[in-house]
Amino acid sequence: MRLADQVFAPHYAAPLPRRVSRPVPLLAGRDGEPVAELAPGELFEVLEIAGDRAWGVAADRGLVGYVDAGALTA
Repeated sequence: MRLADQVFAPHYAAPLPRRVSRPVPLLAGRDGEPVAELAPGELFEVLEIAGDRAWGVAADRGLVGYVDAGALTA
């Protein structure tokens, strides 16, 4: 949504803010390499949940990737 005035897409998703409840790696791909370790309390903006993975943005770091959905709380 933040880039809607700069990037065209057929639809936009509003992020669902969640907090990390335990240390969890942020993965580059669904089953990819870790790019960061997120700490408890960090904000993760969920854009999609599929199975046991959530895809979104580590808001404080500006990094996009996948995390274990079970490591997120409302």
